[in-house]
This record gives sequence, structure tokens and C-alpha cells, in this order.
Amino acid sequence: MPGTLRADHLLAAAKGCTISSLGKVTGLCTAKASISIPVAYRAILPILLLFGGALVVLLVVAVLPRRRYPGLWAGLTVVTGLATLIDGLVQWANLNNSAHVAVTLAGQIIYDHFSAFFVILFGSATVLGALVTDGYLRRENLDGPEPYVLMMLCSSGAVLMALAGGLVSLFLGLEVLSISLYTLSGYHHRRPASGEAALKYFILGSFSSALFIYGAALVYGATGSLQYAQIYAFLTGTVLIHNGVLLAGMGLLIVGLGFKVAAVPFHFWAPDVYQGAPTPFVGYMAAVAKAAGFAGLVRVLMLAFPTQVSNWRPIIWVLATASVLIGGVLALVQSDLKRMLAYSSVSQAGYVLIGLQDGTSNGVQAVSFYVFTYAFMVIGTFAIVEIIQGRGEARNDLSAARGLSTRSPWLATAMLVLLLGQAGIPLTSGFLGKWLVIEAVVSKGQYGLGIIGMLGAAIAAFPYLRVALMMYVSPPPTGRRQGDEVSAEEDAALQHSDLQGIMSAGLVGRDSALALRAAPTTRLRQPPATTVAIGICTVFTIFAGVSTPLLSMAHSITLPW
Repeated sequence: MPGTLRADHLLAAAKGCTISSLGKVTGLCTAKASISIPVAYRAILPILLLFGGALVVLLVVAVLPRRRYPGLWAGLTVVTGLATLIDGLVQWANLNNSAHVAVTLAGQIIYDHFSAFFVILFGSATVLGALVTDGYLRRENLDGPEPYVLMMLCSSGAVLMALAGGLVSLFLGLEVLSISLYTLSGYHHRRPASGEAALKYFILGSFSSALFIYGAALVYGATGSLQYAQIYAFLTGTVLIHNGVLLAGMGLLIVGLGFKVAAVPFHFWAPDVYQGAPTPFVGYMAAVAKAAGFAGLVRVLMLAFPTQVSNWRPIIWVLATASVLIGGVLALVQSDLKRMLAYSSVSQAGYVLIGLQDGTSNGVQAVSFYVFTYAFMVIGTFAIVEIIQGRGEARNDLSAARGLSTRSPWLATAMLVLLLGQAGIPLTSGFLGKWLVIEAVVSKGQYGLGIIGMLGAAIAAFPYLRVALMMYVSPPPTGRRQGDEVSAEEDAALQHSDLQGIMSAGLVGRDSALALRAAPTTRLRQPPATTVAIGICTVFTIFAGVSTPLLSMAHSITLPW
């Protein structure tokens, strides 16, 4: 049809040909056909660093003779993480000087304060994860380069999720992150629980990914685009008479990302995976996967669907309320330490959702600060759990923490600070994070949600205080195992021991009190790298709660539109 440009006409024009008014192609077509997509390499440098670090480790493995190199792979990962962290700080400084938001790779990457903030977070988490993993792998006789390669690839996927400018790049980052975590969960091949955790995580993760991609397809069908900016432009300039397809797509996107952040009711995988997966990887997973999931949620809801806030805010409200209350209550009844921390992680996700449902820049700033500080607290906590478990992760019940103040006063102090931080006790970063998210909703007149948040904090504090009492109040262990017969004399002695006070307060049952005697009396082995990581997390938990640099950075975060 004359006057209509077909695909072959566009290709001919790109080659330097002339198209007549009748649609006839004329000319010699001497120019080379090319598609130019400008790339701001500064914006994608963190991804290149992490992905390049993984390739360097694989290259070194291929070149060096087959033997063990203690500390080498962890050292290379730490260097890569530090390079990413420094690059994030440089990006932050450049953005402060130019106040310019860059969109590159045909709109697939957004380079702003939000992305730089999360680059700093993921770089820090990579460093801490490598430090904690080193001692664990040596103890379990699993030392090798594979976990560190997967860790760097996982961090690169998390960074891509924070940088994503559309649903395609977000899904790509989500899959890179998820596949790495599936493999890490099952890395301890000598523990059946590790393989079971990986299988459960893979099956449910694949299901959530399918829901996410189906939601993206529905959004494309409703708006004609997968880019946040174009979706936003379409929704602001178009009045939808029937928006059922759009709402269904938006809901499926929330479900897909809700799985990653372990929000109720998408949390069922978390307790089993946390319990079975290798402990250092659980801490890394809880920090990076949760932060990346919330970064993706912020990008999707605040950039693509700000005009639909009245539709998605009630959904987030329900998820936040259910996560805070159900996660806190279920944590109360757990006898396994890692499962207790899994349910408390669900409750922590609820507080982040409280800030997200606010739907304003204040909420985004509160969410960013919360996930940053939580990453340090949860990595440090699982690092200590990994030490007190012993070889083969033999002691997973709460009794593993019994008498820790006697066996290692330093570890008990660090554990106390990290637990109090997660409970939201003043003078810790956890208190400041909870304050910010509750302040964000109360300032908008949502007093009911603020009250729920404060009530949930009171409930969630109980499991943390129970572990603290076991560390400092419980008597030294004597070697008894759970299920052993108890004589009348032993029973009378137990009734008058310090454990009776804890039992009467409802902190542990009688069987758990007897099981506490199984904890070892020997001093705990504390790998130097793990000790450094725990020290960093502990100091940061206090520092971020009483100082302002991180809070000032969070308050500087703004969204492109």
C-alpha cells in the first residue's frame, strides 16, 4: 500500500537506500545496516565486575594444578565484592555531583541513587558472605571455587534487578539470582536435608517465576510495553474502560516477587530451605534475595504502576499485616534455631512491606534503609549460628545457644546485639528501620497499620529474647541428651535448677530443657574470617542505629519519575 513503511523498507532505509512515494526502493544501498544502542558502561559496571569476577575464578581454576588453595577463592570473591562496593560509592558521588539519572541499553537499565544504594548493599553482602563461607567450607571439607562463583553470579543478578528499567531485565536478573541460590542450597551433598531444601526451593521458585512471566505477558497485552517508563506513560495518557487484564498481570507480578521476599502467604518454602541449606548460604540468601526482591517490587510498583496505587496498595497492606503477625507468631513455637530465624525473616519482610505500601518517596527511603541494615544483621546472625552448630550442623535446636556466654563471651555479646537489632531495640539499626517504616504510614494517617507494626514488634521480640536468655541464664551443659531416662533425683534437681525459671516463663518446654544438656562444653572454633565478618556486622548494627551517614544516604534516594 503506497505511503506505508514495511519492515523491509526500514531495513532498506538503514542501508542508505531511497524509498519513493509509491513504496519503491531505489539507490545503491551502499551504507552498512546497523542498529545502534547506546550503552553507559558506568551504569552496568557493577554487573560486569561481579560477572567478570566469577569468570576470573573459573579461569584460575582451569589454569592452576588440581589441589586445594585455602583462602584463594574467598580472597578473590572479597576483592570482587570490594570493587563492587567502591564502584557503588563512586556512582553515588557522581550522581550527587550531576543529579542526573541515566537510562541506557534502550531503557533496560536505570542509573540513579536507588540503584547505586543497592549496589553498595550487594557489594557488602558479597564480601561478608565470602568471609563467612570460607571457614564453614573448610570445616565441612567442602572447600572449592564453586560456591564463590555462584555467589558472585547471584549478586550480579541482584544488581541487575535493582538496575532494571523494564520487566525483561528484571526477569533476567531474577533468574540469574534464583538459579544460583537453588544450587547453593543443595551444595552440602553429604547432608540429605541440603538436597531436599534445594529441590523444594527449585520447584516453588520455578512456579513463582512462571507466575511472574505470565504476569509480564498480561501487562504487555494491556499496555503494549514491558518498559517501566512506557507503561507509566501509557497509563497516564489512557483511560482504561476495562482493566481486568492489567490488574491480573500486576497481581501476578506481586506474587512472583512476593515469593522472593518470603511474604505471607508465599513463605512456605522459607522454613524448610533455611533449615536444610548450608548455614552461611542461608544468611547470604536472606540478605541478598530479600533485598533484590524488594528492589524489584519498588521498581515495578513505583515506576510502572504509580497510577494504580489505589489498586495495589490494599494487596500490599494485606501481605504486610499477615507477614508481620503470622511470621512473629509462628517464630514463637519453633524449637529449631534456623526455622525460628526463618519465620522471623518473614516477619521482617512484613515491615518492609509496610513501608512499601505507603506508596511515597518516604516509604521508598524507609524500605531502602531497612533492607540495608537487615542484611548485616541476618548475615552476622547466621555466621554465629554456623559456629555454634558444630561440624555437620549437628546442633540445630535452640539448645545450641545454651551457655554461649560461658563458652564464648565475645560471640554471646555479638549475638545479643544482632538479636536485639532484629527485635527493634533502641540504639540499634533495627529500631531505626522499624521507626522509619511505621513513621511513613502514620504520617499518611494509616494509624491502624502503625499499631499492627508495633504489636508485631512486641510479638517478634519474644523469640529473640528467648535465645538471649538461653545464652546468659541457662546453666552450663552437662552432656545429657534428649530422650534419656531421668531419675527421681535428677528430676528434683532439674526442678530447682535455673532452667525451671525459663520453663515456667514458657520459653522452653520440659523436653527442650532436658535437651539443653546435649550442648558441648568445649570452646567453640571461630575461624578468623568469620570472626571479622561477625565483628563488622555487630559494629554496623550499632553504628547505623546511632549515626546518620546511612540514614542520610537513604533520605537522598529519589525515583526518576
